[in-house]
Amino acid sequence: MVTINGKKTEIPDGTAVEQMLLDEGFVLQRIAVERNGEILPKASFASEKVQAGDVYEVVNFVGGG
Repeated sequence: MVTINGKKTEIPDGTAVEQMLLDEGFVLQRIAVERNGEILPKASFASEKVQAGDVYEVVNFVGGG
């Protein structure tokens, strides 16, 4: 179980962060991700694995004028 933006979510250990984000409906090009208090670089989304107890904060960027 991990926490994404304050919501407990069942994600299997070993799932790539990228896959978790896609499964949760995030658009990868428009987000920033913090895991356990540290910014997670986009380049590592595919290689980093989810672990039980992780806490993610995902911020969506929006355009406007």
